[in-house]
Amino acid sequence: MSVVTARVLREAIGVFFRDAFNADTVEEICTEMGLEPPVPPDDVAFSSKRGYVVRRLQGKPLADLVTLAVRLDEEHDVPELRQLIAQVGPVGVAGQPKNLIFAALGPKHRMVLSDAINNDIQLVGNEQYCLHYDQPLDAAGLTWRQLTAWWAAREGLAASTEEQVSQNLYHRLLKSADNEAEELILRRYAQRYVDVGPDIPALIPQVYLHYDPYTRRDLGPAGSPLPRQRMDFLLLFPNRTRIVIELDGIQHYADRKTKIADSDRYAAMVAEDRRLRLRGYEVYRFGGSELVDREAASILLDDFFTQLAARYQP
Repeated sequence: MSVVTARVLREAIGVFFRDAFNADTVEEICTEMGLEPPVPPDDVAFSSKRGYVVRRLQGKPLADLVTLAVRLDEEHDVPELRQLIAQVGPVGVAGQPKNLIFAALGPKHRMVLSDAINNDIQLVGNEQYCLHYDQPLDAAGLTWRQLTAWWAAREGLAASTEEQVSQNLYHRLLKSADNEAEELILRRYAQRYVDVGPDIPALIPQVYLHYDPYTRRDLGPAGSPLPRQRMDFLLLFPNRTRIVIELDGIQHYADRKTKIADSDRYAAMVAEDRRLRLRGYEVYRFGGSELVDREAASILLDDFFTQLAARYQP
């Protein structure tokens, strides 16, 4: 089975428009579907309906193209597009990321919706214990170079070199690690910045995926309806690909005090993994015992990150 790329799907959508509609209708439907305006503005579909549609689809990530193809198939019954959609596989997480709160190392932050209609948030308490990336995030992901540029502006480090800023941020992120195994994961990925360069996805620790504003005291014995609020690590690759990396200690599958296996605890963890995967996240887990031997663990992690990059950013 051949790989369905964004280019292949763009061409297939263009061919469908060419065969199904006249030129005026092509332009009208493109606008109704929210496609970017033609460039230049006087570009028209009369010379080539297929080419016109493909031009208006340029730059759209595969996830958006799949959404469009599904809509066309539902409205017009297009077997050719349906076949391509079935071959695409995972296409990343739908929607635009707006908030990235990470590197938590103290009491949970308090936040409010400053604009509930636009889902704009504002940190109003304990914000000193976490980092809030407040720059636009898009389908291109988030690189270490972008993260260090944000950090330089945030911390007033404009006079420092990129390497100095990078080191400063790296040491701040290390502080948020919960244990030596998480520190090792950060250290091995930091070596990739040295070996490959800063234009690779940033490894972001302790990221809030869910958020319950209530404390354990507020919630009482029932606890939060959210199975977990933070991810150990997150990578934002291009094309809306979001990679979650979790480090599993005994607390993930056994009672903390008795150390006896807890099937309910384990079931809640794998159920949440299923929900994440169905939303488009890719989840990778390491068992704590895999990272006990630091030398062997370093080799394991280096190989894992190399294969991860080869799969999601070839």
